[in-house]
Amino acid sequence: MPRHHALGAGFAVALLALSAPAPADLNVGLGYTSESTPALRLTLDQEFDLSRWHPRLDLRLATGVLLLPGDDADDNAAWVVTPAFRYDLGAPGGAYLEAGLGAGLFLETRLESRELSTAFQFENRLAAGWRLAHGGELGLSAIHYSNGRIKRPNDGFEVYSLNYRLAL
Repeated sequence: MPRHHALGAGFAVALLALSAPAPADLNVGLGYTSESTPALRLTLDQEFDLSRWHPRLDLRLATGVLLLPGDDADDNAAWVVTPAFRYDLGAPGGAYLEAGLGAGLFLETRLESRELSTAFQFENRLAAGWRLAHGGELGLSAIHYSNGRIKRPNDGFEVYSLNYRLAL
């Protein structure tokens, strides 16, 4: 399937799922980019049980904002949509791994010294975490943003963060 068809299908699934009557949780991520820019990610997340396909698999859909305050008016921000598969490791404490491919729509096409070239950026996400006793979660994530060579230059960047998910 061509990349633009897969992306369109991914957005359609995310929008349909986010409009479903499932409870959404608040996820706050604090971290830094590969350019040493502070990063704050605020999303509403929904988790969907996929145990009929695999007993330890869930689908997590998130949408929200990524805020990147920069130096000398180099601020940037993005609206992000992230579907991710979550695999429960079955370990005590509820450890899990996540992987997903999403997208971000940035206000600016630059981040510090990086030339993004396009406002639209693909998002590749890897995360690991633990479910907490009160229903929340604590995790670490690494997210790569790139325009997938839609236009050059394609500098891209990463965001590394500590995340807390509050069950609402």
